[in-house]
Amino acid sequence: MSKAVEPLENRNVYRVEGFTCANCAGKFEKNVKQLPGVHDAKVNFGASKIAVYGETTIEELEKAGAFENLKVIPDKPMQVVKQEVKENKNVFNVEGFTCANCAGKFEKNVKQIPGVLDAKVNFGASKIAVYGDATIEELEKAGAFENLKVTPEKPAREVKQETKKDEKEPFYKKYGTLLHATLLIVLGYLSQYVNGEENLITALLFAASIVIGGYSLFKVGFKNLIRFEFDMRTLMTVAIIGAAIIGEWAEGAIVVILFAISEALERFSMDRARQSIRSLMDIAPKEALVRRNGQEMMIHVDDITVGDIMIVKPGQKIAMDGVVVSGHSAVNQAAITGESVPVGKTIDDEVFAGTLNEEGLLEVKVTKLVDDTTIAKIIHLVEEAQGERAPSQAFVDKFAKYYTPIIMIIAALVAVVPPLFFDGSWATWVYQGLSVLVVGCPCALVISTPISIVSAIGNAAKNGVLVKGGIYLEEMGALKAIAFDKTGTLTKGVPVVTDFNLLRNTADEKELLSIITALEYRSQHPLASAIMKKAEQENLSFADLQVNDFSSITGKGIKGTVNETTYYIGNPKLFKELPTVSFSNEQEQLVKSLQNQGKTAMVVGTEEEILAVIAVADEVRESSKEIIQKLHQLGIKKTIMLTGDNLGTANAIGEHVGVSDVQAELLPQDKLDFIKKLRSEYGNVAMVGDGVNDAPALAASTVGIAMGGAGTDTALETADVALMGDDLRKLPFAIKLSRKALNIIKQNITFALAIKLIALLLVIPGWLTLWIAILSDMGATLLVALNGLRLMRVKE
Repeated sequence: MSKAVEPLENRNVYRVEGFTCANCAGKFEKNVKQLPGVHDAKVNFGASKIAVYGETTIEELEKAGAFENLKVIPDKPMQVVKQEVKENKNVFNVEGFTCANCAGKFEKNVKQIPGVLDAKVNFGASKIAVYGDATIEELEKAGAFENLKVTPEKPAREVKQETKKDEKEPFYKKYGTLLHATLLIVLGYLSQYVNGEENLITALLFAASIVIGGYSLFKVGFKNLIRFEFDMRTLMTVAIIGAAIIGEWAEGAIVVILFAISEALERFSMDRARQSIRSLMDIAPKEALVRRNGQEMMIHVDDITVGDIMIVKPGQKIAMDGVVVSGHSAVNQAAITGESVPVGKTIDDEVFAGTLNEEGLLEVKVTKLVDDTTIAKIIHLVEEAQGERAPSQAFVDKFAKYYTPIIMIIAALVAVVPPLFFDGSWATWVYQGLSVLVVGCPCALVISTPISIVSAIGNAAKNGVLVKGGIYLEEMGALKAIAFDKTGTLTKGVPVVTDFNLLRNTADEKELLSIITALEYRSQHPLASAIMKKAEQENLSFADLQVNDFSSITGKGIKGTVNETTYYIGNPKLFKELPTVSFSNEQEQLVKSLQNQGKTAMVVGTEEEILAVIAVADEVRESSKEIIQKLHQLGIKKTIMLTGDNLGTANAIGEHVGVSDVQAELLPQDKLDFIKKLRSEYGNVAMVGDGVNDAPALAASTVGIAMGGAGTDTALETADVALMGDDLRKLPFAIKLSRKALNIIKQNITFALAIKLIALLLVIPGWLTLWIAILSDMGATLLVALNGLRLMRVKE
């Protein structure tokens, strides 16, 4: 049953949390359709919603879920949702995250706290959002690892101060435990050299090193063993205890130290990647000079209200979003748009928090509160994007869930089978089994994707490209075709007069243009603004001209009487329908010639004759042709321009910019249908538009890319990717970065698994040792982390 015929009261929309793939969404839709009382159902995978036609309960919908952790919530008006989220959602900073696996366990444990409805960890931003009631003590107890510290989310200025304090913490204090454990190992080896291996003092020194260096590891490892939860800490705990039991004290101690170093390197790598958000937080000043009641005072941004007048001196950063009410200057908007060339600003121009006033004194009327500024929204969206799991990360998480228990089974078989069935030495094969446990540690595999995603999204944001999740980053890297809206995307979106052809020699050009402007001033047509601008440039006065009997002729043009003469302005059809006017072949050829150049021709005349032809065009962006060429060089197979304009104009612009196909005279529904057709043909398709008029096509594409996200709430909310500057030149960089990220993620996963496989093959000849095992794991983790961090260096 279609939506159109189903009564509105029988349609209920629900938000669905937990969607990871389109396949799961399709299965869910199919299952819901089979529920008693349900006539039809339609899943919107992009919006994570389902529309249900008929009657059912939330419990039935959740049972119909085709995957784990599915949660269904009635869709509510945005204001209600925002209010509920504000009341029930608490965000906390989490210190001590070292791996995505630990973060996942922490999230799972927090969800089980009484009073907590839901929880979501953002590993990239080191935060957890808790829906419901929980104390900090309860959250810290739920930690899946030692040294976890939970603090309420704080303003950027406090975070910055705390970061500075952490930086000043002495090295010996920060890594004191590791230093003490290392010193005991050195003393152990000295004792072994002096007193021999079979010495009580030597064994005690190594044992002390294991206990001191591995205390936090064992604490969590034992807890996991009791719960039958198997992760890398469980593997390491069993391996080190086993090494001690068979008398390999020295190697057990070395494994503890190397594991601690590996974790420290992992933490350092993730902190470097997370720095992309912290650097965004520091962009906007925390105080501004504000004029109130005739007095100028420095006020913290939290205390600034909408309507305040902010004074920005040359060389200062702008603290809040607003509109210039006095002065003119050049403002560097690189922090928002990624474009380093300063932009001229004068009265009524919009300015953004975090941008730099380079020249003149500006007075700015504040239009948004500190939490609603463009930079605040970017920070929020970047944090959310870094928390979104990419498809490759979802694969790794699922793989790791089964991988660890399998490794434990393999290790047990290696330790037991050769001695029982092939007369192998118990000591030798138990040692080999313990080595398998160590080499099986999934550190490198688990960190391979998140560190790449965090690095790439952070780098993109710094360069004026806002990617709203790892899934879009990966999909953008696999694009085969890109469709462009014409107006405001490939063109500037501002019509200008390009030609003014007088067809009667005796006519006065300026006088006729004044009459035309006086008539167009009363018109609501979009092209009237181009005529007004032309008159302004010519310094023509039209205000004193009296227009009588003005009327609009729907779909054709306008007419009005000036100085007792009736004038007509409109398309050629209008004059062909006037019986007293003859349209010569020469005039028709002129109109066709202008149209073939991609211009809109407007004819001007009286009831007796045609006086002039004016051509108006939407100027093509200077960069459009170069961008299309770059995209083809990057391997994009097809570029298509979609427009509602006439075919002649569309072909002229399409040929000029170099797109491979042009689709003209399209309605919004036609654009939507064409995008669907492209998806069936090419798979991964992007749509580039302004985020408002092209919303259906943007939603239907694999990746919706909005132009001019800076200051545009609609673009930021509706698009998957927003080009913050109103400039297409960011698009090739975004695709290049996405492809690089996709390649690095594949490299990391392949490398992490290959290293494990090679090390495990060393078991066959009996060459695998605890030393080789931990060094292979540590080396893989370090190389994967460094490879992921390379994405922070990708430039335009």
